[in-house]
Amino acid sequence: MSVTPSSRTPVVVAATVLALAVTSLPAHAHGGRPDPAPLARVAAAVETPSLFDDEAGGNANADDPAIWRNTADPDRSLVIATAKEGGLRVYGLDGRQVQSLPAPAAPAEGAPPGRFNNVDLITGLRFPDGRHDVAVVSDRGRDRLRVYRIDASRPAAPLTDVTDETAAPLLFSADQDEVAGQRTAYGLAAYTDRRSGRAYAVASRRDATALTLAELTADARGRVGYRTVRTISLPASFRLPDGGRWTPCAEPGELPQVEGMVVDPDTGDLYAGQEDVGIWKLDADLRSPARLIEKVRSFGVPGTWNPATEECDAGADPGFGGRHISADVEGLTIWRDPARPGRAGYLLASSQGDDTFAAFDRDRGDAYAGGFRVAAGGAPGTPDGSQECDGAAVTGEPLGRRFPHGLLVVQDGANTPGSAGSDGGARTDTDFKFVDLAAVKRAARL
Repeated sequence: MSVTPSSRTPVVVAATVLALAVTSLPAHAHGGRPDPAPLARVAAAVETPSLFDDEAGGNANADDPAIWRNTADPDRSLVIATAKEGGLRVYGLDGRQVQSLPAPAAPAEGAPPGRFNNVDLITGLRFPDGRHDVAVVSDRGRDRLRVYRIDASRPAAPLTDVTDETAAPLLFSADQDEVAGQRTAYGLAAYTDRRSGRAYAVASRRDATALTLAELTADARGRVGYRTVRTISLPASFRLPDGGRWTPCAEPGELPQVEGMVVDPDTGDLYAGQEDVGIWKLDADLRSPARLIEKVRSFGVPGTWNPATEECDAGADPGFGGRHISADVEGLTIWRDPARPGRAGYLLASSQGDDTFAAFDRDRGDAYAGGFRVAAGGAPGTPDGSQECDGAAVTGEPLGRRFPHGLLVVQDGANTPGSAGSDGGARTDTDFKFVDLAAVKRAARL
């Protein structure tokens, strides 16, 4: 699918049961307790061109980023990001688009086309001609993974689709008819096993609690396929401290889904964000029991689905929720401290319900360490902030002259200033914000 380029230019200023469900409660109805202290505000240094989720914009909608560091030339590092039906976008560190790759077309008339939801990276996947970095994408539209080889020697087109179509089975669906229901691959975390050196991806299922583990391998032709290893399910209801049971409110037939996920490369732990429940921690191979290490503020709040409003009507807050994240919990990413190898650094989580980010200290049992907002810079022509953030990615490694202390990239689900379409209505406008990690560290005192 071809995508019409945006007219906005980048702004540059320097089956084991283990979890739960998605609710449609708006943030203001959650009834949770606010964090007691106002959070630091950090301005973005760069924003990418607008993506418009309409026919003129190629149905492109920003969702999830990944940061690829060019070790030979950090100034030429890349941000690789999903745009749903708009496919993939590749940006330079100045925010300018380097490459656009379409999502796959529908396999048959009436079938859903490709829809890229989340992206993550594998460093040094073994190919016949050596090891190469790849980007792995969850294709929600077609319930598969797609794999793109990254080649820095091709600066105008660094990504090449190397997916082996004959070895890319459906991840969750039994057949194409079930794919049409779109309970398909959703969230994604990719990693290399520290002991075996094998490459894996963990995918979650939309509107369900399932997680599946897939092993990726390249064949003699340099094409990458995968096989599913195991599938588990997180719980969908919970026993509360008062002895009652709670199931997050959702549209009938939907179960609580996971989207934001990340694997800690130093420990092999998977962090999985169940949107209306909280953050789970378990082994990335999906063999260990899952522990709920952080609850959303609305955990335990009763709700009833209202078909007239297509939202949940919330009851009184019983006070069983957490203090730091307002549902949905979204993008999860690991901030490693390059000066202190090991577990030093933080797990960052997008608290979508109140447009903030929470940091949890990996070296102190994932204890809450602080939070911040990505806010508008204030000066004319500078980037706006991040609202309704879905995906996030961070690296503490230096990225050349522009981001010598590392980079945080966050999705902005409500980019401003807005623009009108041909019908006079507001266009759905999303993009990605690039934030200097040194500014985050100073402002949030991390």
